[in-house]
Amino acid sequence: MKHIFLVEDDSAIAKNLSLLLRAEGFSVTHASTRSEAVELLFSHRFDLALVDISLPDGNGFAVCTEIKTQQEIPVIFLTASGDESSVVTGLNMGADDYVTKPFRPRELVARIRAALRKSGSAPAIFALGGLSVDTASGIVKKNGGEVFLSALEYRLLLVFVSNPKNILTRDRLLNELWDAAGEFVTNNTLTVYIKRLREKIEDNPADPRIILTVRGTGYRLGEGMSDVSE
Repeated sequence: MKHIFLVEDDSAIAKNLSLLLRAEGFSVTHASTRSEAVELLFSHRFDLALVDISLPDGNGFAVCTEIKTQQEIPVIFLTASGDESSVVTGLNMGADDYVTKPFRPRELVARIRAALRKSGSAPAIFALGGLSVDTASGIVKKNGGEVFLSALEYRLLLVFVSNPKNILTRDRLLNELWDAAGEFVTNNTLTVYIKRLREKIEDNPADPRIILTVRGTGYRLGEGMSDVSE
């Protein structure tokens, strides 16, 4: 799962963008100010940044410079105006693209995917225990046969694939999943979705080898996941 860094001070836009991107299979970290963005750059690794040019404590150009200094990732500017000079300034500072508000959601997603492909951060194919997950096409296979997952089940699997070495707490999973399919996910329904997912991807759901339970904490991915994309 690709990690998007969203730097946007408008809370409504940030919320809607986060919902859109998570539904498209991305994980999102949001900062609403320049100072918050700079702080997050020290503690997180990202695959692409969406940066609003106008921020309450500075501007997106400074954030772009900071990003390009610390992490070699694409930057797409979000601008409310068609001001040509702002666009030129952004591109000259190393931005990879820009999108003028209001923008069409599908166009933005297409621009993001294009920038990721261009940067070499295109989605990959992961394999574990006879299971393969192609994050570009969204196709999941088990021992060569396609597995059909609901939107929320697929989102849940992506969270595990993107965190192969981490224990994922139930709170973390709930936070990642609550908006994936327009449903409210509770502790009880999370247990149900874990059970359903295991029934579709495990050889023996009663003795799972792909999604493991960590008693008293949460879950983690089994050992041995590999990136098999060419």
